[in-house]
Amino acid sequence: MIQSKADYKEYLELDLKALGINNNLINRFMHDIWKYQRLLRRYEYHINCSHGILGKLTKLYFRYRLLKKGRSLGFSIPPNVFGSGLSIAHAGTIVVNKNAKVGKNCRLHVCVNIGADISDGTKAPTIGNDCYIGPGAKLYGNIYLGDNVGIGANAVVNKSFGSNLTIAGVPAKEISSKGPVDYRAKSDWQLIKGTFCE
Repeated sequence: MIQSKADYKEYLELDLKALGINNNLINRFMHDIWKYQRLLRRYEYHINCSHGILGKLTKLYFRYRLLKKGRSLGFSIPPNVFGSGLSIAHAGTIVVNKNAKVGKNCRLHVCVNIGADISDGTKAPTIGNDCYIGPGAKLYGNIYLGDNVGIGANAVVNKSFGSNLTIAGVPAKEISSKGPVDYRAKSDWQLIKGTFCE
């Protein structure tokens, strides 16, 4: 969570690195996902660090800008959910519950839904660091996923899993004892029987 100006700068730097783009003028003005992520981090900074009347006005301003940009891209991502190193792969529907918690270095694809339980809507997934969430994946309820977990395209995850693995299917089950970090290290990011895709 961003707690200072230094944290804010670090989050921006790590998000930019995760997106794999340069922080040049063209990307600052033309790369919509980078613009959205910058707004998200700026809003988080002001929620956590700004106080007083001016702070409230600044929060409202960035909330408005974030919601407007999110609507144009199809994103509904609340603040203070994702750790640093967030990489949103494509524009398109992404819906995340405000009670979800996701660690550092998350790669997030289109049509992902991270939702709450059906009972009272307050218990949402907790996901560790270095996760990959494939297109169309649905994660919901009071579940925990460890570090280095890959979630395949269109998986439905409604129970907890440990670390260092890949899950896929409806309902999701373990299909490999290797996670995204293992595949990235081997430049094999798009394998695992078609589970991962860019």
